Amino acid sequence: MNGVIVASTTAEKSKKRNPGESKGFVEEMRFVAMRLHTKDQAKEGEKEVKQPEEKTVAKWEPSVDGYLKFLVDSKLVYDTLEKIVQEPAYPSYAEFRNTGLERSASLAKDLEWFKEQGHTIPEPSSPGLTYAQYLTELSEKDPQAFICHFYNIYFAHSAGGRMIGKKVAQKILNNKELEFYKWDGDLSQLLQNVRDKLNKVAEEWIREEKDHCLEETEKSFKFSGQILRLVLS
Repeated sequence: MNGVIVASTTAEKSKKRNPGESKGFVEEMRFVAMRLHTKDQAKEGEKEVKQPEEKTVAKWEPSVDGYLKFLVDSKLVYDTLEKIVQEPAYPSYAEFRNTGLERSASLAKDLEWFKEQGHTIPEPSSPGLTYAQYLTELSEKDPQAFICHFYNIYFAHSAGGRMIGKKVAQKILNNKELEFYKWDGDLSQLLQNVRDKLNKVAEEWIREEKDHCLEETEKSFKFSGQILRLVLS
């Protein structure tokens, strides 16, 4: 009798689906990411505000120097991601070449603009260097975890990142819109194309690999948060 109960419980567990699972793996990643947002950052957010960068952007006091540090470290991360997919350690990464979401060239133009305004462009700092090294190492040995970071970096920038860019521009850049926040073509379509590719790649993974990818989300937020905090330094 006990054996029957155990078997039925196991069957129930395997039937129990993750939030969003029926819509594809990207929706599962989105659900996990949303839980790590605060209510200020997203309607579905559940996290309490603890770090300075988690406060509502209206309360931020950004400086041009801090923002430049953020842009330089962000560029290093995007350079690293673009290099990884161009020279893939795993064939699946090649799916993510030339998606239209790339930010490296845009950031290079923005940094050039700041230079023309007389600002000194800093060298990359610890948050960017640490994250870039982590992504490089991860991409060589742990494709599922790497894909988690790839998704969260690009998709977060297209949503909350744009909102932050707009608010910071209002406060310190006289509303100038940087290239970092512009895309060639319809952004929603570019994102959908990448969603489709991510879902396709994840179809090859077993459930444990998918769960392993989802578990990496918190680290992705931690690394990105450290870079974002530079805006306020």
